[in-house]
Amino acid sequence: LGDVMQESAKAALSFVRANSDILGLPQNHYQRHDIHLHVPSGSIPKDGPSAGVTIATAFASLFSHQPVKPEVGMTGEITLQGQVLPVGGIKEKVIAAHRAGLSTLVLPKRNEKDLDDIPTETRQQLKFVLVDRVEEVFAEALLQTNTNINTNNSTNQNLDS
Repeated sequence: LGDVMQESAKAALSFVRANSDILGLPQNHYQRHDIHLHVPSGSIPKDGPSAGVTIATAFASLFSHQPVKPEVGMTGEITLQGQVLPVGGIKEKVIAAHRAGLSTLVLPKRNEKDLDDIPTETRQQLKFVLVDRVEEVFAEALLQTNTNINTNNSTNQNLDS
């Protein structure tokens, strides 16, 4: 993994550890576990911050035993404070997710303008959830989530224009 992706993984783990309460976990839960993050396809270089929310969601799923909804895809950089920051390549990522059969995509709210670049037919077949916070990602992506976050700030929409 590249340096930026390694930093994203560290930020994701730090956020999940620091916010154990939103997942219903005791603070010392992590002291009993070793963690190894493996990203397959070793011959394909991987770097950049875009996987931050995905890695955080994977850790949240692992520790809380709440599976990730199989129809949900996501992208976004995260901060240690849990903010979701915009990323590049939204058009390509959305088209790839659509081709892979996903029906719901969680994206940074600050990438909303990039949705205009996506073909209308593709946009109409997807549900977009635009978020500012990692907790909003967990609320959308995890089955039977224990998060107590108010997600009224997220924008759920089917774009049909």
